[in-house]
Formats: sequence, C-alpha cells, structure tokens
Amino acid sequence: MLWRNVVSNFLTLAIVLLVVAGGLATWAKNQYTEPGPLAEGICLQVESGARFRDISEELYAKGAISSAYLFRAGADYEEKAGKLKIGSYLIEPYTPMAEIVTQITEGGPSTCGTELNYRIGVNGQQMILRALDPATGKYNETAKFDPKAEDVPEGFADAAGKADVRLRVTLAEGVTSWQVVEALKSADFLSGEVGDIPAEGSLSPDSYEVKRGTKRADLLDQMASRQAMALALAWENRAEGLPYETPEEALVMASIVEKETGVASERAQVASVFVNRLERGMKLQTDPTVIYGVTKGQGALGRGLRQSELRRETPYNTYVIDGLPPTPICNPGTAAIEAALHPAETPYLYFVADGTGGHAFAETLAEHNANVARWRAIEAQQE
Repeated sequence: MLWRNVVSNFLTLAIVLLVVAGGLATWAKNQYTEPGPLAEGICLQVESGARFRDISEELYAKGAISSAYLFRAGADYEEKAGKLKIGSYLIEPYTPMAEIVTQITEGGPSTCGTELNYRIGVNGQQMILRALDPATGKYNETAKFDPKAEDVPEGFADAAGKADVRLRVTLAEGVTSWQVVEALKSADFLSGEVGDIPAEGSLSPDSYEVKRGTKRADLLDQMASRQAMALALAWENRAEGLPYETPEEALVMASIVEKETGVASERAQVASVFVNRLERGMKLQTDPTVIYGVTKGQGALGRGLRQSELRRETPYNTYVIDGLPPTPICNPGTAAIEAALHPAETPYLYFVADGTGGHAFAETLAEHNANVARWRAIEAQQE
C-alpha cells in the first residue's frame, strides 16, 4: 500500500510538473510572438562585431522587449542568434520579439538613423542629409544643397562623414546618361573614374544604397544591370501587335514617353498616340527628340526650339525623319517602359498641354487645333 502511495504521489507530481512546464512554454511562446511593450519607435544600431547578448540587453533597456533572456532563447531556438546583420533598424511600436529577431538577422536596406541621399534630377542634383525621427517615422532634413553650384553648408562634412551614415544615390526618371556621369563626379563618397558614358537609356532610374568608397563604374554597372532586367521582363510580357522589332526600339519609345509627360496616369495614353502614328506611317513630331538632337543630352536646352531647328534634318528630328530616332533620348523608368509595351487602346493621334500639368488628347487635327488654341490662350494669360 505504501509503495502504491509513493508511486501515485510521484505520478501526480510528474503530471503537475509537466502541466507547469507546458504552461511556461506556452507563456514563453506567447511572450515571444505577441506584440511587444514598446510604445514609441526607436532606432537600433547593429555595428560590426556586435554580440547578440548586448543587442538583447539594449532592446530590454529601451523597453522594446519584455525579457532579454526570452529574446535570446527564441533566437537560439530559431537558429538565428549567430546571424546578426550590420545596419540601422527602425523598431516600430509593439513589434513582437520574433519580428525584431527576423529584422536584425535577415538585414536588408537600413531603415533608421541618418541618411545622405544624392538625388540626380533632370534639372540639377541635390545632396540631402536627413535623419529619421523614430517617434514619428518622418525624416527631418538637416542639409540640402547642389554640390555643383552651391557651397557646402557649415558642419555638413562632419555630419555626413560619420561611419554610421547611410549613403544613397537616387536617379530621377528622364535623366540622361551624360547627366548621371557628370553628377557622380561630385559625389565625394564614391571613388574611381568613369570611362565611356553608358549608352543612353541603359541606366535604371531608381534608388541605390552604396558604401563609402564604392566605385562609380561599379555603380553604373549596377544601374545598367537593373535596367536590362526591367526591359527584358517587360519585353517578355509585352502586348501583341506592337510596332517594335526589338527591345531597344521599345526603350526608345519609353524614353520619348518619359520626356513627354510627368503625369503617371497619362503614360499609356501618350504611348498610344505614338504607336498609332507609327502604325499609320505618320511622323512622330515630338519636341523632346529634337531637343536631344540639339543638346546631345548634355543638360537642358533652356529656351524654346527655333524654327530652324525644327526644320533641320538630324537623326533625332522627328518632324523630318520617319519612325523612331536611333537611340533613346533619356533613361526611362520602369513605368514608362511598361507604358511603351502596354499602350492604351485609343484613337488618339495628337496631344497638347492643357494648362494643368497634363495634356488634352485628340483624334482629329481639327480637335487638336482647338486644343492648341486653348493652350495658347492659357499661355497668354500666364505671361
């Protein structure tokens, strides 16, 4: 009888311990996966050589996690504790421990801290130093200037030269390859010389995170690779019956669309006008190609086209030549490439500015002339 009582008590205790252990495991799992205690976003800097234990203690001290031990235990269980990635991470309010572990071990573009963004645009370039406020999720600009035309602001060099500043180069849609190369010469955080200017249209307008000392030629290669991939994918999925024989011809059309409108919703309509003209054997008659023939892509024209320039026969004067010009006239973005390869189905053959930043489209020359007259009246009022 005594032996039976001992066995019974032992089994009861074992069951209790198992229940408690199961409850603790469930509690720990919930703590690891449920929303965390952080009430306001923070920036977490993971530097080279950082230890997971130190990161866990910092997160606990900042109120981002409820337990440094559970944080490490969860990371160990998922076999992620040894996979810390260097970077600046925005930890948003109430982020679960499991998501924080994933965030700091999978890495990717930095999402927090100070960023130097060199924006290369059609009408110039800007060096922009900004810092993310983790509490609001908004960037606060501390410096903005054109390095080719303005003096460097006081204190900029020290602030931008810190090791933890993220560096980014951003190309706007419609920039020319010459403009990109000239602008990159002013980015002193890059290195190396550039040989030949890349082919027009071959660079992808996008944002590129770089490291201090990145070679300019390597960055240009990355831009070219991204553009080639975008064009190849768009060409593979193109609409049927388009008047282009090669992806390169589609890229030429995309560059014209890019230069003709800055309104995203109009791109497919603008492309439809030029496609309709090609299919009817009409000349494209687009000013941006003529301007490119005059400037060779080396900056803005800065004035209106002269009648002599509109009459002069050049490879880019689409008022004189038939079909497309021989090369793109800028570096078009993905949206313009998509518009060139998926134009809207419209009867339009003409368009002109409408005074709102967009365009008025027309099927007949009479309709177009009326739209032009309205635009001339708007121009006169503006003057």
